[in-house]
Amino acid sequence: MTRVLVVDDEPQIVRALRINLTARGYEVLTAPDGATALTVAAEGKPDVVVLDLGLPDLDGTEVIGGLRGWTTVPIIVLSARTDSSDKVAALDAGADDYVTKPFGMDELLARLRAAVRRSAASVATGEDAVVETASFTVDLAAKKVHRNGQEVHLTPTEWGLLEMLTRNRGRLVGQKQLLQEVWGPAYAKESHYLRVYLAQLRRKLEPEPSHPRHLLTEPGMGYRFEL
Repeated sequence: MTRVLVVDDEPQIVRALRINLTARGYEVLTAPDGATALTVAAEGKPDVVVLDLGLPDLDGTEVIGGLRGWTTVPIIVLSARTDSSDKVAALDAGADDYVTKPFGMDELLARLRAAVRRSAASVATGEDAVVETASFTVDLAAKKVHRNGQEVHLTPTEWGLLEMLTRNRGRLVGQKQLLQEVWGPAYAKESHYLRVYLAQLRRKLEPEPSHPRHLLTEPGMGYRFEL
């Protein structure tokens, strides 16, 4: 059974979608706001997300960003915003499709079926929103790190580096790839950046920074994140 997460703060739309989707054999999860949506997505592992941009707490593009931190689940935006810039922002953030309100139910259902078909493995295999080590916890959806029950403040660059390694945990990530993903193509040879920032992350996260257990260096090749 395909599981659909509907994120919308308009009860009548949620009700209509629940009735129509359930009648067609879908399992339906719902969330009235962005924060709830991220939690439900992490716990419920939906196969597709139908997301309104105009939520009461977070902008829909922020929710898309939170989801894209850990999953490739198809996201269909459902919004009353008709400006092309809103559509571009949503698609650039990682949405797969965009349907404008008011919408025809048949069209939405067709787009939903197409999105599910295009994603043979909609949630990245082995990916979880929350990754726990013996020393710290990384929440890829909320973009937060905790150690000993306390949130650890990371700079945007430190987070970008940790996120990249966490999403590729257990695999060697080359120096050039890390530099290009975190800093940009112009920094592909600045390997000293990695040494500096990995040292900072180890001081913040590893019990023994000089003998790291999780943020490992493969000399001359790259870095690896191990649980």
